[in-house]
Amino acid sequence: MDLLSIADLGDAQIERLLAEAERHFSRRDDQRPLAGKTVVHLFFEDSTRTLVSFDLAARRLGAESVVVPVRRSSVSKGETLEDTARTLAAMGVDAMVVRHGETGAPRRIAETVECPIVNAGDGVGEHPTQALLDAATIRRHFGSCSGLQIAICGDVRHSRVARSNRLVLERLGARVTLSGPPELMPDGAAATPIDKAIAGADVVMMLRVQRERLDSELGDAPGEYLKRYGLTRQRLALAPSHAVVMHPGPINRGVEIEDAVADDPQRSLILTQVRMGVAMRMACLEMVCAGR
Repeated sequence: MDLLSIADLGDAQIERLLAEAERHFSRRDDQRPLAGKTVVHLFFEDSTRTLVSFDLAARRLGAESVVVPVRRSSVSKGETLEDTARTLAAMGVDAMVVRHGETGAPRRIAETVECPIVNAGDGVGEHPTQALLDAATIRRHFGSCSGLQIAICGDVRHSRVARSNRLVLERLGARVTLSGPPELMPDGAAATPIDKAIAGADVVMMLRVQRERLDSELGDAPGEYLKRYGLTRQRLALAPSHAVVMHPGPINRGVEIEDAVADDPQRSLILTQVRMGVAMRMACLEMVCAGR
């Protein structure tokens, strides 16, 4: 099976992934369910957390893990995405993890080859494994996502993370509020003022401004974005005392989040998200390789 979108997953599959990720998070074992299999990572966009966690996940499951150096591959000679995928599939790989700047690119590959494809982020489309690890992180902290108020704040328009998170969190019973500058909101979506969004939130999830995807600069002076739309200690004080802070990374410190908030040992779950990333991606690779 492929994992291209949260919509590809049934409720039972989501629950199984959350449970398996928690199991991997809580303990390391010697089981190697993917021994003898090969997982290829094909990343056309830069990545630290997603690429390394998928690589580690494959290795911990016993698979051979191959990171394709895209900038030194035949892509630089004009090879198409589909031909690159066909070439790798012909080598007998068992799964491909794909990140691409073009929305829908992983689905194009899935329509071209027979091995399972995992979407590791496609343009402004989706990032399903990030949303799943975020849901697993929230559930680990609160015990459940049901009934929680989640504020997703920042560059929602260009965020594949926000799209996938909204899909999975609402299916798990959470209420999701979106907040950000008007020009960084999806067409037709109303932005809740950030102070109001944070005031009732159990989870405040901040997003960076994806300046590489903007058609024009925001025109914000240094410090202006943080003051108007960012998460500061003063703004976080509006939230309930039990509220936690999340961020999918990379963080632009001093832009969408203040250092003291990002590094708060009591309220920040950012590094827990990173650790859960390996666990959830282990669960996802097991699922797609088993075809269940």
